[in-house]
Amino acid sequence: MADLTGQTIGKYRVIASLGRGGMAEVYKAYQPGLDRHVALKVMHRHLADDADFIHRFRREAAAVARLRHSNIVQVYDFDVEGDRHYMVMEFVEGPTLKAELAERRLKGQPFALAETSRIFTALTGAIDYAHWRGMIHRDLKPANIMFTAEGQPVLTDFGIARMMGDSHITMTGAVIGTPAYMAPEQGQGGCCDERSDIYSLGVVLYEMVTGRVPFEADTPFAIIMKHIGEPLPPPRSIQPDLPQAAEGVLTKALTKDPDERYQKAGDMARALQKAVGGTADQTLAATPITPIAPAPRSPKLAACLSFSRDEIPLRSLSRRAGYIQRALDTPTG
Repeated sequence: MADLTGQTIGKYRVIASLGRGGMAEVYKAYQPGLDRHVALKVMHRHLADDADFIHRFRREAAAVARLRHSNIVQVYDFDVEGDRHYMVMEFVEGPTLKAELAERRLKGQPFALAETSRIFTALTGAIDYAHWRGMIHRDLKPANIMFTAEGQPVLTDFGIARMMGDSHITMTGAVIGTPAYMAPEQGQGGCCDERSDIYSLGVVLYEMVTGRVPFEADTPFAIIMKHIGEPLPPPRSIQPDLPQAAEGVLTKALTKDPDERYQKAGDMARALQKAVGGTADQTLAATPITPIAPAPRSPKLAACLSFSRDEIPLRSLSRRAGYIQRALDTPTG
């Protein structure tokens, strides 16, 4: 697809390219009528030519656009101009949580537990809000959490994994999850529900309080196998100062059995708040987070849609689910 910088699409004047993903080219654009910047996602032509995909995309985009929560990136519009299908979203100025964690590791300034608790109170409120409306994220990770200029975290790309969930479409390299943050049942190709999101959120929390994800390996497949079969490395073995009650929150959120996890994201946040000695009035509204990572010159809003060594296509994941199950069923010793 040719760079659209400088062109006008519908009501939007394209200012700069922000990134390229498996589904779209992403641009920063300006909407003169409302005097605001937006993120413009222009579908790749090979997807725009697929009538089934466009139908599914319209349906899912409409569902996401109905989400009205201060901690979820807003979808403004979906339209067609000529042969270009595009979606218009809120433009977020600040860094991703992924960039923020990297900067804090570099400078030796990890989030305090009280800050982490406030962030999770905001995020879980957004997740419960979406879950109640039948929307499951399926790819929660630090790269899909951004900070606004006011220090508020916002979730990006709700519904993207479901939009890309057809085997014909996923041959293009789109992804439905990231192994480092993927629930065991998701890695096995099983049913993904609200509790899968809670597991992924537990991985994010584990990384925020210990500085690393619980399971690492040389290949995405090996990471998935660890999520499925290996015991959780005790967080206090990495971060001895972590309160035992906070470790208990992580252990419950990251249990292999979905029935034994928190059943609502807010329950997890409240347990964390209690574990770190917080109170209900300690929120980001009262005390916003001040990110130390610089706002990127071109925020990669499409990062979670790109194909990297840590992400695998749905089609490949489904095929490997059989390998995983056979490995689990094979006697050892």
